[in-house]
Amino acid sequence: QVQLVESGGGLVQPGGSLRLSCVASGSIFRINVMGWYRQSPGKERVLVAEITIGGSTNYGDSVKGRFTISRDVAGNLMSLQMNSLKVEDTAVYYCNVNAGWPNTVDYWGQGTQVTVSS
Repeated sequence: QVQLVESGGGLVQPGGSLRLSCVASGSIFRINVMGWYRQSPGKERVLVAEITIGGSTNYGDSVKGRFTISRDVAGNLMSLQMNSLKVEDTAVYYCNVNAGWPNTVDYWGQGTQVTVSS
C-alpha cells in the first residue's frame, strides 16, 4: 500500500513562513512528478508547485518567488518552503505523486491545513 503523509501545517501571521513535508511509504513504480496542490473553501484544487524526478520545477503564478519545492535523491520525501505568506494562501495543502508507465496513477495525502491570519 502506498501512503503519503503531510506535516508542517499550522497557523501563521501574514508575512511569516512555514515548511511542509511529505513522506511517501510503500512501493511506488516509476515516479514521474511530485507536487503540492491546495484547495480553499469554494475553490477548485489547484497546483502550487511540482518537481519532476529529474529536478525540473514548475510553480503556480500566485506563489512564484515565495515558495520553493524540493525533494530528496530517492524521491520519497519532498518539502515546500513557504515564505512571505499571504491570507490568500490559506488552504488545505495536499501532497501528490504521479507514477507509472505507460499508464499513470496519482497518489494523494490526506492534506494539512495552512491558515494565514492576523
